[in-house]
Amino acid sequence: MDISGEQHQDIRHDIEKIRLDAHGNVIEARKVSIGGAKIERPLQKHGGRLDKGEQYCGTCYGAEESDEQCCNSCEEVREAYKKKGWALTNPDLIDQCAREDFVERVKTQQDEGCNVHGFLDVSKVAGNFHFAPGKGFYESNIDVPELSLLEGGFNITHKINKLSFGTEFPGVVNPLDG
Repeated sequence: MDISGEQHQDIRHDIEKIRLDAHGNVIEARKVSIGGAKIERPLQKHGGRLDKGEQYCGTCYGAEESDEQCCNSCEEVREAYKKKGWALTNPDLIDQCAREDFVERVKTQQDEGCNVHGFLDVSKVAGNFHFAPGKGFYESNIDVPELSLLEGGFNITHKINKLSFGTEFPGVVNPLDG
């Protein structure tokens, strides 16, 4: 967010995240995201039975913006909760998340790390930016990471190899490089 109040969340343009295993080796075989594919099998529409030819329309568990909104995947439920500013504290109780084994997939990534690199093009005004593990939700102008799924805490130790602002200038030492 900058001093003018302009906010951008979930910025991915010109930023790349590489997943690393516990030993710092690059993981190439698995996708970066932990959200699963949409459920394609017909299920009940908001708890009722499907009429012949009716498509599946999963509940958003109270986070719907309209009666017609459907959440057919765990990711769609999480996004609906995020728009409301709600925390998704127990995904095992969400049918879409349980079917996609969301919590188990998060737990398999518990000992992983990442390497983030790229650049941001921002206005020349005072502001700030944040890197946070996982996806969070936004409440009262505060970005709250969603780390409650991992028992025993979450290791967020980090090392900044290089962080600079503006055009490179010979001899300038950036205070966070290291």
